[in-house]
Amino acid sequence: MPPRLTVFVTLSLLPLVGCKDREIASYRAPKDPPPAMPGAAAASAAPNPNTGNPAAPDQMMANTPVPTATGAELSWTAPSHWTAKPASAMRRGSFAIKGDGGDADLSITAFPGSTGGLLANVNRWRGQLGLAPLAEADVATNTASLDAGELHLTVVDFVGTASGKPTRIIGAIVPHGTDTWFFKLMGPDALVANEKPAFLEFLRTIKSR
Repeated sequence: MPPRLTVFVTLSLLPLVGCKDREIASYRAPKDPPPAMPGAAAASAAPNPNTGNPAAPDQMMANTPVPTATGAELSWTAPSHWTAKPASAMRRGSFAIKGDGGDADLSITAFPGSTGGLLANVNRWRGQLGLAPLAEADVATNTASLDAGELHLTVVDFVGTASGKPTRIIGAIVPHGTDTWFFKLMGPDALVANEKPAFLEFLRTIKSR
């Protein structure tokens, strides 16, 4: 082959090699996603038997191993008309309150750490009622404080819907040592509203063992 033709063929192949290199580079595998932050699963602390929504985070937790609190225990005195139910791996205490329009459920759970913080837990309960999440600046005006001995409780009272019915949650978030405890009364709006005085008195009986 004449020398001049050889040079032409060699140079003409260079752009093709460069194009192949760029094509290969564009198909590199993506990086692995970052691991979940510790405590993300625990932010959905309490089971949610009332919504009937199989996709609800609390219901998914029923099938997910979640570490529960191992620190100092709390004790309480429940109203006599509340019916105690057996505790479970997730619940430290459980009560039923009978009503004509359906029963309300009182759950007591405890988890290590802050389980995502106050805002995340308040919005978790709002989500169970189909309510929009609060911004950090709105938490103070949508919660109340209650002291029971040396314990400081943050109390919420939200009304929304669950399973298409007016539903209310009155709950308390209680930091205790290295753990966080949750006391949640959830059920038909009218029944839970009627039980609010009894629930607040119940919260005042909570104490460290």
